[in-house]
Amino acid sequence: MIGRLTGVLLEKNPPQILLDVQGVGYEVDVPMSTFYNLPALHEKVVLHTQLIVREDAHLLYGFGTVDERIAFRQLLKISGVGPKLALSVLSGLSLNDLAEAVASKEAGRLTKIPGVGKKTAERLLLELEGKFTVTGATSPHGVAVSQAAGDIVNALQALGYNEKEAVWAAKQLPKEVGVSDGIRQALKLLSKG
Repeated sequence: MIGRLTGVLLEKNPPQILLDVQGVGYEVDVPMSTFYNLPALHEKVVLHTQLIVREDAHLLYGFGTVDERIAFRQLLKISGVGPKLALSVLSGLSLNDLAEAVASKEAGRLTKIPGVGKKTAERLLLELEGKFTVTGATSPHGVAVSQAAGDIVNALQALGYNEKEAVWAAKQLPKEVGVSDGIRQALKLLSKG
């Protein structure tokens, strides 16, 4: 399984990119949320990936954050949702918007995504209930994290840490930690790494 790629960005043709990893060019499909955050051509990029093997193709999907990949995997578990539709959902809504739509059971927001009809939207709302928080942060098992952890992640990002680092640090903290203590402890963890 290919779980992560680090390489040089050679081409951008939405939703696909070409990534040169030590002389091997990987064609990777990415959601638009990742696409918009890609660096300029010939710059280094790190993608968290998911390999899908079919009888007629091996397809590689890439994500800018671990949380996007977790959401993609959650979507694939839903009956009737394949990789293209999952990518379309993540392109049509940010993780935070998806979490809000699921929490408020807004099927209308999901039906605006190409390929998502009323029945699919209702199935998504039912299957994704409780899997995300409004901050967009999830644990490795797709379980929602506390509001304090979301505030800690936001504070760390405001201090210049990327989303992956901030989410990792927040996950290391005790569940009952307050926001200010959590930020201090997270900063200590991040300074060691």
